[in-house]
Amino acid sequence: DVQLVESGGGLVQPGGSLRLSCAVSGFTFKDYAMSWVRQAPGKVREWVASINNWSSARAYADSVKGRFTISRDNAKNTLYLQMNSMKPEDTAVYYCAKYQQSKLVGDYYKMEGYDGWGQGTQVTVSS
Repeated sequence: DVQLVESGGGLVQPGGSLRLSCAVSGFTFKDYAMSWVRQAPGKVREWVASINNWSSARAYADSVKGRFTISRDNAKNTLYLQMNSMKPEDTAVYYCAKYQQSKLVGDYYKMEGYDGWGQGTQVTVSS
């Protein structure tokens, strides 16, 4: 079974940093692009960032570009999201998601292209 387990969420002050991790199992991690998606209270899920299978391509939502960095370690079957200069509007449950392809092609910024999801980790940005 495909399993994705996020960790690293918590409470952080505005301007602070957090690093999320997503440990995966049940599929060949190095063969698939991966993404982070978030959902704020009362809102639909929002695509945050994606990375292809060999880390040669990354994409970011405009709202996080320049502040967040997505990365992966294929040897450890782990996906990461480094979040810096955080803002209250970054408050959400963050999910890692398995894309259906290895490359960032197609609608990777839409939820329909994903076939594996974690349970989410809560991130709260507040003073």
